[in-house]
Amino acid sequence: MEKKGFVYVGVMLVLMAASFAWINREKETAKSKVYPVRKMEPIHLTKAEFLSKVANFEKNPTEWKYLGDKPCIVDFYASWCGPCKMVAPILEDLAKEYDGQLYIYKVDVDAEQEIAAAYGIQSIPTIFFCPVTGTPQTAQGAMPKESFKKMINGVLLKK
Repeated sequence: MEKKGFVYVGVMLVLMAASFAWINREKETAKSKVYPVRKMEPIHLTKAEFLSKVANFEKNPTEWKYLGDKPCIVDFYASWCGPCKMVAPILEDLAKEYDGQLYIYKVDVDAEQEIAAAYGIQSIPTIFFCPVTGTPQTAQGAMPKESFKKMINGVLLKK
C-alpha cells in the first residue's frame, strides 16, 4: 500500500513538472510571436461621442472649445454623397499615415442632424481641421490628398 502511495506521488510530481515546463514553453512562444499592429482608421462618431471627444456645443454654444489631446479632422459626410465617397479612401490613407499624431473623425449628417445644425453644415463634405488650441479651419467639397496633407502639416501639426 505504501508503494502505491509513493508511485502515486511520483507520478503527480512528474505530471506537475511537465505542466510547468509546458506553461513556460507557451509563455516563451507567445513572447516571440509578432502580432500585427492595428493602424488607425477614421472613427465614426455619434452625438454623445462628439460631445465628449471633439466639442460640447451644448455646454459651449457660442465658442469653440476642442476637447481632444491631439489635433483632429472631422469629416461631415453622407453615405449617398458622391464627393464624400471620393474623400473616404483618402481619409483612410491619412489615418494610417498620421497614426498617433491626430484623430480622423467622421460624422454622418443624416444620422447626426443635431451636430450638423449646430455647426451650420449645409454642404457636404465639409471638413473641419481642428488644432488642439484655436479655432478649426473649414474646407468644403472633395479635396485631393495633397491638399489634406498641406492642411494637416500646416494647420494641425505646424510642420
